[in-house]
Amino acid sequence: MKQKTAPTPSPIERRGLVLILSSPSGAGKTTLTRNIANAGGWRLELSISVTTRERRPSEIDGRHYHFIDREAFEGLRARDDLLEWAEVHGNFYGTPRRAVEKTLAEGRDMIFDIDYQGTRQVRERLQDDVVTVFILPPSFSELRHRLERRAEDSPATIEKRLANARNEMQRWVEYDYVIVNDDLDESFRALESILAAERLKRVRRTGLAGFVDSMLAEPASLV
Repeated sequence: MKQKTAPTPSPIERRGLVLILSSPSGAGKTTLTRNIANAGGWRLELSISVTTRERRPSEIDGRHYHFIDREAFEGLRARDDLLEWAEVHGNFYGTPRRAVEKTLAEGRDMIFDIDYQGTRQVRERLQDDVVTVFILPPSFSELRHRLERRAEDSPATIEKRLANARNEMQRWVEYDYVIVNDDLDESFRALESILAAERLKRVRRTGLAGFVDSMLAEPASLV
C-alpha cells in the first residue's frame, strides 16, 4: 500500500485526540487501524483492548488484544479502570482508562478499534477529544465473502456475526465520518485526510492563543 508522508507536526501545542474506527466484523476496521498505526509518520498509538474472547491462531497476546479471563475483566470494571467496555458476540471487551488519559494530556494521539457501544462510552467521557469513523462494506454479500475467506471462525460464528452486522450497520448515523471500504488503498487515504484535518481543529490546539498573542506582540516592521 502506497502511503503518503504524514505532515510535519506543528510547533503549536495541542491536546491529543482519540480516533475511533468501528464496523461490522469483516468490513475492514482492524486492517485500516493497523495500517495507519504502523504508518510511522502519523505517530499514532494503538489502543490495545482487553478481551475475554479466545485467542485466534493468527493473534498475538499483547499485540492484538490482552486476553484475560472473565474474573480479571470484572475486576477492572469494578475498579472503574475501563474507559469503555462492551459485550460482543458473548465475549467482553474493554479499554484501560489511565493510559489513554495520560497520552492525550501529553499531546499524543491514539487510535481505537471498538464497536458502537464502546464508542458511545468513550465519547461520553472524552467528548471533544474523540473523532469517530464508521467503516461500511460495499455490500452485504461481500461482507459474507470476507468472513468466509478469513477462515478463522466456524460457520455458526460467521452466521452470528452476519446477524449482528445488520444491527451494527444501522449505527453509522452516530459517527462523524463514514467510509465505504470497497478499495483498501482509497479507504486508507480517506482516513489519512480525516486525521490531518482533525489535528488542525481549533478546539484541540491549546497553544494557539499564546502563539497568536506572541505574534501580535511583535513590532509591525523591523528596522
